[in-house]
Amino acid sequence: MLESLGWLAAGPWIYAVVGVSIVLDVFLPVLPSGVLVVAVATAAAAETAAGAMPREVPDILVLMLSAATASVLGDLVAYRLAWRGSARLDRVIARSRRLRTAQERLGAALARGGGLLVVVARFAPAGRSVVSLGAGAARHRARDFLPWSALAGLAWATYSVALGYLGAQWLGPTWLATAVSLAALFGAGAAAAYFMRRPVPSAGAGA
Repeated sequence: MLESLGWLAAGPWIYAVVGVSIVLDVFLPVLPSGVLVVAVATAAAAETAAGAMPREVPDILVLMLSAATASVLGDLVAYRLAWRGSARLDRVIARSRRLRTAQERLGAALARGGGLLVVVARFAPAGRSVVSLGAGAARHRARDFLPWSALAGLAWATYSVALGYLGAQWLGPTWLATAVSLAALFGAGAAAAYFMRRPVPSAGAGA
């Protein structure tokens, strides 16, 4: 039973832990910030089902907004660092087909006034890093990038929190609920990664 994870739901410090994890994983994509968000939301559902006092259970809305805010803050830090060191980062991107493709797709998306790629990339493993650093290195305007970063962070945070909380509500506070929620999280990441790997159409394609 997930009541054994009740310590996750003890005290406001958990919001800081979640926030720091999300900010840092733009630079260290191996950090399981998504797993942490799902686990905390699941623990909150377990504590609620166990009849814990409200002050002992993370507020789901606050958790979601904390995760979304931390996501945008991490994107902004990566964007600004890449902007300042764009020459060095350009050389790194030039050596990576994946980074070049992502940067080309991002540039085309922002030039059209749309940033669906930014939202999709937030769900892909390391996609957030590629897009945030690529936007800074290419010196895309902040007013074009950051609104989409905010939408991406909110979409990702809402999805992750909902997976953990609703999964435990529907399936009960069990390890099965956690496994199903994490499978859905990783499934979304795999779908997003597939989308980002698709080749960029050439300018003359379809002519």
